[in-house]
Amino acid sequence: MIARLAIVLALALTASAAHAERLVVSLSNARIAVTSNYVGENLVLFGTVQPDTGGQLKSDYALVVTASGPSETLRTRRKARVLGIFVNVDSREFVRVPSYLTIITDRPVGQIAAPDVLRRLQVGMDNYILTQRVGADFADTVSDDPFRTAFLRLKDQQHLYGQSNTAVTFLTSTVFRASIPVPANATTGRYGVDVKLFAQGVMVARTATSFDVTKAGIEQYVVESSQDHGLLYGLATMSMALAIGWLASAAFRRD
Repeated sequence: MIARLAIVLALALTASAAHAERLVVSLSNARIAVTSNYVGENLVLFGTVQPDTGGQLKSDYALVVTASGPSETLRTRRKARVLGIFVNVDSREFVRVPSYLTIITDRPVGQIAAPDVLRRLQVGMDNYILTQRVGADFADTVSDDPFRTAFLRLKDQQHLYGQSNTAVTFLTSTVFRASIPVPANATTGRYGVDVKLFAQGVMVARTATSFDVTKAGIEQYVVESSQDHGLLYGLATMSMALAIGWLASAAFRRD
């Protein structure tokens, strides 16, 4: 019994020592207002590593920041030449995947932890789970799956998915800043920011925060009117189209 108690106590002390850090983070802006002249924004995440009760800080940390937007379901299609014409021959549905996803670190992902740890914690774009509907089944596929590769390429071209190993900077050994790019075509809604701290290949701390992307000004008024007063919005839109058409015909009428 004494030996068992000693083992339990040793494990408890080891666990507390392994989690001697905690993260404190703050965003430069918790709300992004999308107006008619919005062209995108770079949010800045500031943070610090603080010792937990009775813990000691280490000298070399690695940080991973994963920002993800509202989920959506999309379908990718593969075209092939059939009788000289390109047609859709196969498709794959990506189910409830982030509409926006950026993963930023302070070093190459392969230098942060072992491959099995990176896969388990979804560190890096190749390890992030993107659920696909394959027939009646739902699963993720290997990183070089052609549908997954095409999906990531299209998202990257739209600046909605990305990965950088230089966007996180440690200002001191425990104070850091990270730049999170939010493009102009980002979907409105709540965005989550997951921050993981690694030391010697082990995750030692983790925290989360969020920010909102919302429409503002006349854009927000139009959206709210279409949702809250659908009939009046439809009548107003139709009347405006008729008026513009009449004015155009009157301006260019030939006598």
